[in-house]
This record gives sequence, structure tokens and C-alpha cells, in this order.
Amino acid sequence: MTTGTTTAADETPLSGTEPQFSAIFDDPRWALAIIRATVLEAAHPQIGAALVDNSTFVAHPWRRLRNTFVSMRRMFDADPAVREREAARLNRLHARMSGSDSRGRAYDAMDRAARAWVVATLFESAVTMCRLSGQPLDQDTMERMYAEYRVYLAALDGDAGELPEDLNDFWRYFDRVVEDELENTEAARVILYRLFDHLPAPALLAGAPTLWAAGRTVVGPLLGAITVASLPEPYRRRAGLPEMPGAPTLMQGAYLAAGLTRFLPEGWINAETIVEVLSLSPDSDDPRARTVAALRARMKRASALLRLLTPLGEETGPDPVPATSRGTGEGRRSAEDFFRQVLDQTGDGHLDWPDLAAMARELATRLDLDEPEETRLYDAFAAWWRELQATLDTDGDGRVSADEYAAAVPSLAGPALIRVAEVLFDATDKDGSGTIDANEHRTLFRTAFQRDLTTTHGTYGRSAFVGDFLSFMSGRRPNTPYDPLLADA
Repeated sequence: MTTGTTTAADETPLSGTEPQFSAIFDDPRWALAIIRATVLEAAHPQIGAALVDNSTFVAHPWRRLRNTFVSMRRMFDADPAVREREAARLNRLHARMSGSDSRGRAYDAMDRAARAWVVATLFESAVTMCRLSGQPLDQDTMERMYAEYRVYLAALDGDAGELPEDLNDFWRYFDRVVEDELENTEAARVILYRLFDHLPAPALLAGAPTLWAAGRTVVGPLLGAITVASLPEPYRRRAGLPEMPGAPTLMQGAYLAAGLTRFLPEGWINAETIVEVLSLSPDSDDPRARTVAALRARMKRASALLRLLTPLGEETGPDPVPATSRGTGEGRRSAEDFFRQVLDQTGDGHLDWPDLAAMARELATRLDLDEPEETRLYDAFAAWWRELQATLDTDGDGRVSADEYAAAVPSLAGPALIRVAEVLFDATDKDGSGTIDANEHRTLFRTAFQRDLTTTHGTYGRSAFVGDFLSFMSGRRPNTPYDPLLADA
């Protein structure tokens, strides 16, 4: 980072008083704005291709939301050490993502122009959010906020040179990218037309598929219409996005209604708490789990009543007990369910390296790993992928289909998977004692910690850990602590 950039960073509110961004982080309007920003990001050819190939936002949107939320909190933390550590983690994550899109164009998640566009969409959507809700930001506030976002980019790239220094120049830059570079990418279409229509229930509502499906049927199209109406007109025209009659009015009303929450007492809305509760299993040892369990019980009763009053047909949500598992006594999930829920992390219908990389990324995130432990975990998953590809990819297309997987399920639990379990055990065993205690185990799983440690005198040995991990990853046993880690949406 250059001397000039360092000086600018030292003067930014990020280093002292509360950042401008923190003032809107718990604002309900931000939920609408972040969806808008994500569509604008996905419309960039490089970013859209990286999302389609590597992201878990389709199959595991709530988990992705939680991780994004935590990352942004860290990147805008007042402590420079927290920001630097998170920036280093994000750079390691993005450095592992590169490839080519369906038209043969190369993409690289470390591309500086693409990363600058991500930051630009976040800033512009925050400004637009305030304008649409009738509370436009004044020039001084916008300039201070823009300075914070440039520091955000500088933390990632070493400098903020890819974004104009002057705010007036930024608006010309933003308009140019929208008009000349954005496309109607597959990733943007998925977010607008597939994600909202097929959004899986969060953990809180997982036991009420009928209620969730009914709500999603109404809210999904509305969110899509609101998001489309809020996008820049040049992009809507270029991408051929349909304009629903009344959508601008609906959009304005949604932002205005969300803006009314500013009259609530301070602290009533906490985004971090909301995100955590949505992803919290009622079986967790978290004290809030009892509240979640009570809410889920009420949701199930409401869902049962709704099913009686207004049957929605067969496709109301996933059956909590797979048909192939009923009556087996072991609760085994079918090969198809395991493939869809666990192995196919990106939701593209196939198993390939990005799926296993997503597993490694989630485990490394939950364990908060630094180098070299993070690389050891990725390398172990890469070795497992090479083993799976050699064993299961019978047609030689470079990926494993659900049928290829189902035909050779026992091959999953080979030597490479054992190595993954051993690396994971070493990473979890923070004190190097050779056993995992309750606190270390809880750090890994965070939720749904079910194992009775009293049977092993409060510790979890290597062989038992490896055995449980293999049983889960080979699809032999569901409902383990790994389910909320890798299978939940």
C-alpha cells in the first residue's frame, strides 16, 4: 500500500468514529439494497461467470448470506487488525477461483477491475436505497461513505486506484460500466428468476415446508419485481428485463415502508441477530435455540392448518424424511438426496472441484483457519476430488453426475477422504492434545452439537472423529452434526 493510500486510510472514519456504513447495516432497507447490488455484481461478465462456477448461493443461499454478513462486518470493523485478517482470508479465497465462461472468456476472481465493481455496487446501492426511501444522503455524507468504500477496496487490493478518487468521477465511472460492460448473465437471471422462486427455507422454517412455500409464492415474485424496478434503466433496457405494471410504485412503497423502521427504538433491529436466528437449529446448544424451537413448533402448527385449508399440491417443499429412508430403522438418506443436499454444493446438478472447494471453504470459515492450515485442508479436498474423478467419472466429462455417484457410492470413503478427516481433526484440535474437547467440537459445528461427550470422558478421539466424518461424507448416516454445516440451506 502506498504512503498516500495509508494516509487516507488513517484519516477515514474506519479508524476512529463509527463508519457511515455501520449506521445503515442494521437498516431493513439494506436487505433490498443488497439484493440489488448482488444482481449488478452478477451482471458483470467476470463476476457472473465466477458465481455460476463457484458460488453456493443457489443451493445454500442462507449460509452464503450469513458468511457474507460476517465478512462485511469484519471488513468495516474499527480494528485494523480485524480488517487486515479478513482481507487476507478473502484474497486467499478469491485466488482459488478462475476459469472461463460459456463463451470461452477467461475470468479471475482476483481481477482488480471486477473487485472494484463489487465495491462500487455496494456503495451505489446504499446511496440508491436512501434516495428511494425518501431520505437522500447529503453530499458530505456521501463523500465520507465513499471514502470508506475506497478504503475497503484498498484493504483488498493494496490501493483503491481502480475506483475514481473523486465522487463526481465515480458516477461517470458507474454509468459507463452499466452501459458498456454489464450483460444479461446467467448468474443475474438465476438470482432474479430462479432463486426467489425456489428459495429453500432457512433452518428456522425447515419444519414447515407448506407455510414456507405459501409465503414464497407471494413474496418471491414481489422481490423479483422490486429488484428489477430498482436497477438502472440502461441495464434493464440492454438486458431486456420485463417491466411489470405498477412495479415502480411497488418498489417505492417497499423502500418507504422499510424506512419507517427508523422510528423504532434504537437496538430493536439487529441484523446480526436476525441472520444468526434464521440459521440456528433448534437442536443447537445455543441458549437462543429454545426460542427457535418454540417458533418452529408454532410454524409447524400454522403449516398444518394451512395445508388443511389451502392444499398446495405435492411440490410444497422437501420431504423431511426421504421416501427411501422410511422404515429402514437407520434413517439412511437416499443417494439422490445426499448428492443434492451435500455433494452438489453449487446446485448445478453435478459434482466437480468447485463443490469440494466450497466444502473446504465452509469448513475453513467455520474453524477460522489461517495459513498453512487452510491450504492443508484445500489440498486434502483436492486429493479427494482427484480420487473421485478417477473412480466415478465413467464418461470422462470431468465431473460426476448423480447417476455415476449412485452407481459407486462405496468408492467415496477411500484413502483421500480419510486424509480429509485427519486434516480436519488436526485443525479442530487447537491445543494439539490428540483429542477434541467439547469447546473445540462446538467451535467446528457451532450448531446441532448432538454427540454425548460423557461416553468418552468429555473428549472425542481421532478414530471416532474420522469414523463419524466418513459415515457422513459417504452418505451412510444423516442427522449428524455435519448436516447443518454442509447440508443446510
